[in-house]
Amino acid sequence: MADLIRRGTPADVKAITDLTMRAYSKWLALIGYKPLPMLADYAVAIREHRFDLLEVDGELAALIETELRDDDLLIVNVAVSPNAQKRGHGRRLMALAEQIAAEAGRTTLRLYTNERFEENIRLYASLGYAQERLETRANGHGWCIW
Repeated sequence: MADLIRRGTPADVKAITDLTMRAYSKWLALIGYKPLPMLADYAVAIREHRFDLLEVDGELAALIETELRDDDLLIVNVAVSPNAQKRGHGRRLMALAEQIAAEAGRTTLRLYTNERFEENIRLYASLGYAQERLETRANGHGWCIW
């Protein structure tokens, strides 16, 4: 069976939540708290944002959540199942986000990542993204805006 990218629907909320929890759980030991995507209410998010789901052999392998804003496309979440990582799924979904932005007439894409998620930072840099600024959150932890 071929890979399939399709739009997420409210029927996908449980699968989106489960995938996000598994994808981000690796960061818990590094930062000592749940990353923001692990705290999101995906029943609300699916109504407010666009979700594109990448399925491999009928199983959800990765997702990208985007929000079209007045002057940019915000990449809210990119999550890849731990057993599907290192296969180019994240890169493929980032390319899809660039296509979504272009089709909507946006030339700017933004995303946030924890300053300690070095693996993600390397990926974004390799795709040509540049860090715009570093913000310190109320909990004292830094977030990179790309």
